[in-house]
Amino acid sequence: MSSVCKFVQTVILFLSILLIIISQSRAQARTLTDNKNLQKWPFNNSVSAVLVFGDSTVDSGNNNYINTLSKCNFAPYGRDFVNHKPTGRFTNGRLITDYIVSYLGIKDFVPPYLDPSLSLEELMTGVSFASGSSGFDPLTAQLSGVIPLEKQLEYFKEYKKRLENAIGKEKTKLIISKATFIISAGTNDFVVNYYNTPYRRHTYKVSAYQQFLLQLLQQFVQGLMNEGARTIAVAGVPPFGCLPLIITINSGSALQPRQCVESYSAVAREYNSLLQHLLKTMQIHNTKLFYLDTYNPLNDMIQDPTKYGLTEVAKGCCGSGLVELSILCNPKSIVCNNPSQHMFWDSVHPTQFTYYTLFQALRPILDFAIKQ
Repeated sequence: MSSVCKFVQTVILFLSILLIIISQSRAQARTLTDNKNLQKWPFNNSVSAVLVFGDSTVDSGNNNYINTLSKCNFAPYGRDFVNHKPTGRFTNGRLITDYIVSYLGIKDFVPPYLDPSLSLEELMTGVSFASGSSGFDPLTAQLSGVIPLEKQLEYFKEYKKRLENAIGKEKTKLIISKATFIISAGTNDFVVNYYNTPYRRHTYKVSAYQQFLLQLLQQFVQGLMNEGARTIAVAGVPPFGCLPLIITINSGSALQPRQCVESYSAVAREYNSLLQHLLKTMQIHNTKLFYLDTYNPLNDMIQDPTKYGLTEVAKGCCGSGLVELSILCNPKSIVCNNPSQHMFWDSVHPTQFTYYTLFQALRPILDFAIKQ
């Protein structure tokens, strides 16, 4: 009887330890909703601010303040944000830039520049100029009535003047020189503009359009450098052939298995390769340009979802997950029970879990860039 009791006690102890390990693993894999749990950057941080440009992957709410249908400042967007508040972020919670600024110990979130209630401290520590549905090609932004990259650069110049008026030119210059600039755009140029409207396809073959975008990107980066930017990180495009909306549009039948459109993703890979080469050629003294690889981490999640605890990588969490985004994903939409098991929140945009996983994948290059 004594041996049986000991056996039972051993089994209970083993199961208890196993449950603790499983709960810890799940806690680590789950997207963070509390910044207190987010590990801070392990080195002495000299980054003054994070300044962000691009599209919906990094727009923290600028589209709330312009006349466009490309908005998401309503439920169920923001369902897993602080106080379940829809902020204009095109996801259920935080963006990757929120994780970055928190990791650096600067503040919890990157606010939108167009928010009229921003304090001087918020301005000094970084804002996002990005606009959902925008791109490097001015026509891309024009199609949705959003803020083109060229206008985002003008807003940055205006931002500098606001700081100069408040704290003086020298302090402003120091903030800009020690800031980290992040650019994330390009996907809309391909999937919204090039492939789904006829305008650019009449003028450019896809290879020529890639070069056109890179030329615009180079001009934009040069514009930031001219304004004092010294650390600039440029994100590549994701495997956009795997966006649920793109899969839906290119599916021959709803009965067929949902598979990535390889021809689209091949264009993304080629563009990323050209982008990396361009950034190397643009390196100059006192300026650091870094490439952020978003393609491979996201592709790994798609190819091996179980490794990340994902159960769905071909449909969004909102509605049917096949076509919904922006106003089509609204308070009346049915939402999946566990977004952290979905790669996509709507038919285009990643979940908070995906952004956090991508942030973790990019941490080594972020550490290297800032340590330099």
